[in-house]
Amino acid sequence: MKRFFTILCLCLLLNVSAAGPDRYFEIAKNMELFTQLYKELNTYYVDDIDPNKLMTDGITKMLDGLDPFTNYITGADLDEYQLQTTGKYGGIGARIGKLGEGVVITDPYEGYPAQKAGLQAGDAILEIDGKVATKYNSDEVSQLLKGEPGTKITVKVRKAVTNEERVITFNREEIKIDNVPYSGMVNDKIGYIKLTMFTDNAAQEVQSALKTLKKNPSLKGVILDLRGNGGGLLNEAVSICNTFIDKGTTIVSTKGKIAESNMQYSTTEKPLDTDIPLAILTDGGSASASEIVSGSIQDLDRGIVIGQNTYGKGLVQITRPVAYKSKLKVTISKYYIPSGRCIQRIDYSHRSTDGVASALPDSLRKEFKTRSGRIVKDGAGIEPDVKTEEQRISPIAVSLYTNNHIFYFSNQYRNEHSELRDGNLFSLSDDEYGQFIDFLKGKEYDYTTPTELKLNELKKSIKEDNFSQEVQKVIADLDFQIKHDKSKDLIKFKPEIKRLLEQEITSRYTYEKGRIANGLKDDTDILKAIQILSDDALYKSMLTSKK
Repeated sequence: MKRFFTILCLCLLLNVSAAGPDRYFEIAKNMELFTQLYKELNTYYVDDIDPNKLMTDGITKMLDGLDPFTNYITGADLDEYQLQTTGKYGGIGARIGKLGEGVVITDPYEGYPAQKAGLQAGDAILEIDGKVATKYNSDEVSQLLKGEPGTKITVKVRKAVTNEERVITFNREEIKIDNVPYSGMVNDKIGYIKLTMFTDNAAQEVQSALKTLKKNPSLKGVILDLRGNGGGLLNEAVSICNTFIDKGTTIVSTKGKIAESNMQYSTTEKPLDTDIPLAILTDGGSASASEIVSGSIQDLDRGIVIGQNTYGKGLVQITRPVAYKSKLKVTISKYYIPSGRCIQRIDYSHRSTDGVASALPDSLRKEFKTRSGRIVKDGAGIEPDVKTEEQRISPIAVSLYTNNHIFYFSNQYRNEHSELRDGNLFSLSDDEYGQFIDFLKGKEYDYTTPTELKLNELKKSIKEDNFSQEVQKVIADLDFQIKHDKSKDLIKFKPEIKRLLEQEITSRYTYEKGRIANGLKDDTDILKAIQILSDDALYKSMLTSKK
C-alpha cells in the first residue's frame, strides 16, 4: 500500500512539476487515509454497506464543496448528460410526469413516434412491454420508454377523458429536441426566435430561423428570446453571436489555472446580418451560454437586452473520462466577454465559516465599457439595458396549475372540440371560462396568500408573547376578514388564469410551438421589444454612450 502511494505521489509530481512537494504529499496521504477508512467501514460496520452508494455519496459530498457545476457523472447517468449536450436520445418522443398515482404523457413531441401513434397529453401509461408502469416512478418509466432507435415497444395506455384502455405497438426513433422550438412574426414587422438550449446545431437552427424570417420583405427587427435558457455548449454560443457579428471578432476568452484553459474564441464565418435591429430577452433563468450571447451582443453594441438580470454563471466546465465509463464534469476556467468583464455572481472560492458562498458585493464590482463607451459592470450576470418587472403568478393560479386542474380541463376541452378556434392566437371566451369554473366545483386547490402567511407569523408571535384575549380576538377578526374567497379570486385573477388555460389548450392542438406562440400575444417583454425595435431613433440612441 505504501509503495503504491509513493509511486502515485511521484507521478503527480511529474505531471505538474510547478507545484510544491508538500501539496502532493498531502494528496497521497489523504488518499491512503480514505482507502483505509473505506476498508475499516466495510469490515466492521454493523450493517452491510453498498460500496457504490458509499463511494458516490463520498464523491458527491467532496464536489459539493467546490461549486454546483463540478459533478460526477456515473455510467448510468451518461444518457441524461448526452441529452443535455446533443439534444438526442432514442425513445418515443414525449415528456412524461407523475400525476396522481400514475405516470402520464404531459407533452408528445410533434412528428415523433408517440404523437404519430396517437398518444396524447393526459394518456396514462399502464404497461411498457408487459411491465406494470405504476410500480415505477417517472424517472424509471422514462428509462423503460427509451431504447435504441428502431427497436419495438408495446405500450398499454388509458386514454385521457374517455378512460378507454389501448395497447399500441410502434418503433422507437432517434429523438432530436429542437433548440429553436418556435420562430415566427409577432407582428407585421418584427420577427421572433425562441432559443431554449445550446446543444449541437443550436446556431444552425437560429440561422435557419433568421433566414426564414428575412424572406418577409417587411421585416424590420428580430427578437431572440433566451428567457429560461440555462445554457449549454460554448462553441454554439459563439456561432450564434457570429450570426449577427462580423467575422474575426473576439466573443469570449477563458482563463484558468492551467495553460490549456486559457483560450480565446472568435467568430470565424461571414455573418448572416450585422444590421437588423436586435433585441435579446433575458431573465433569471438565462445562464452560461445565454449570458455569453446576451453579454457579447450588449458589449459590442449590436443589440439591446430586455428583461431581468441573468443568473450570473461565468464558469466553464469540461468533462474528463474516469474509470468504468464515468465522467467528471469539472470547472476549469472563468470566461470573459468582449468588454473584459466576467459575470460570475457567486464567489465559491471564498466561503463563510459555515461553508456558504455569497454573491460578489456591489462595492467590489468593477466598471467596463461597451464598444461605444456605455458603462457595464461585472460580477452579477448581465444587467438588461431595459429592465422589466418579473411577471409573478398569483397563489391561486399556481395552485390550479400544480394541482393539474388546468392540465385536465385542457384535455377535456380538446376532447370536446375537434378544431381550435383562431389557431395559435386562441383566446378563451367568457362562457368557456365559466365552464372552467364549473369544472373546478368539488376539486381541491387550496393555497395561502402572502398576507395570510404574514398574519400566521403574527399570530405565532402573539401567542408566544402571551398577549391579552382582546388582542387575540382582534387578530382572529382580521383573519376572518382577509380569508381568501376562492370564487372571488377566480374572477380577480381571471386574466392570468385565462393565459395559462389558453397556452395549455393550444398545446393540445399544435404542441410546444402552439404553447409558445399563444403566450406571446400579451407578453410584456415582447411588447417592450416591439416598441423599441419599431422606433429606429430610440433603438440607436440606446446603443450610444450617454457621456
